[in-house]
Amino acid sequence: MTSSEMLRPSPEYLVLPTLSEVRHSPDDGPSQDGTIEVTLLPVTGDDGVRHLAALAFSSVSLLVEAMGEQQSWVIVPAAELEGALRGSGAQAVLVDPQLAGSAE
Repeated sequence: MTSSEMLRPSPEYLVLPTLSEVRHSPDDGPSQDGTIEVTLLPVTGDDGVRHLAALAFSSVSLLVEAMGEQQSWVIVPAAELEGALRGSGAQAVLVDPQLAGSAE
């Protein structure tokens, strides 16, 4: 871990890519009448075991840079991320990943 990574503050909100467009309620928040399917990727841990990891970005601009303007997304308070991912199958979260084929 570099010194800049150690000093970087944790984001208050995280932007999660979703598998489909997210419906919004009149107050412009995500609709609570359904589930949101977040993007999960299989990753191999240091132990050689494959796990499912959720993708999360610290800003919309970083999500767009990595996944493109057409990628649908939802913003989740970082403090609520664990609860939001409960039942998704995610065993880890990759924050601000550099995806293969994304703009550098």
